Amino acid sequence: MTGMTRRFWLAASAAGAGVLGGLLTREARSDGPSSRERIRARYFPDVVLTTHEGKQVRFYDDLIKDKIVVINLMYTRCADGTCPLTTANLVRVQKLLKDRVGRDIFMYSITLTPEHDTPAVLKRYAKSYGVGPGWVFLTGKPGDVELLRRKLGFTDPDPARDANKANHIGMVRYGNERDQLWAAVPGMAKPEWIAESISWADFAKPAAGAGCSTCADESERIRG
Repeated sequence: MTGMTRRFWLAASAAGAGVLGGLLTREARSDGPSSRERIRARYFPDVVLTTHEGKQVRFYDDLIKDKIVVINLMYTRCADGTCPLTTANLVRVQKLLKDRVGRDIFMYSITLTPEHDTPAVLKRYAKSYGVGPGWVFLTGKPGDVELLRRKLGFTDPDPARDANKANHIGMVRYGNERDQLWAAVPGMAKPEWIAESISWADFAKPAAGAGCSTCADESERIRG
């Protein structure tokens, strides 16, 4: 991503938001007081998942509702090394966001191989990368995980590529469920850019108070 301008990166992020981003925007702008409920029903199935600490949670009611969230899909056994690199990059993002993670921003990594990635496996994986509080790794029934993958837009338009679990779309979904704001960013983008993008989902706080101490300086460097 060397030489990529801020404007180009933002455009790429918007394009990479995929099916969910565009459809959520149209749903949110539709008339009537129930747009949020229609989005919930269409994109956020309230399936039961299990955290890396062994706690059962519901995807919408416990993890998404009223929260600013960051979601990525991963494997602990990754054939091409994308998942370890993305996890390490998101650890840097978590450090930039500081104590906002676990307080008003919540990070979730959902395994795509629940038959292998048990809570104990996910716990060891999170510990090995130095994951901090507020970032939860999740597993569940294979059918429920596949449903989430499709509903959240983590799919490839080519059915053959989509069926191959060795492929990765490489995107991280983030959003503000309460305000119906959703987008995506490349998982290997610069951590400063990812942190700043996530902070923009919180319209209640000015950008300067986003909690990312280096984002403003990085933005000036990019514009320069």
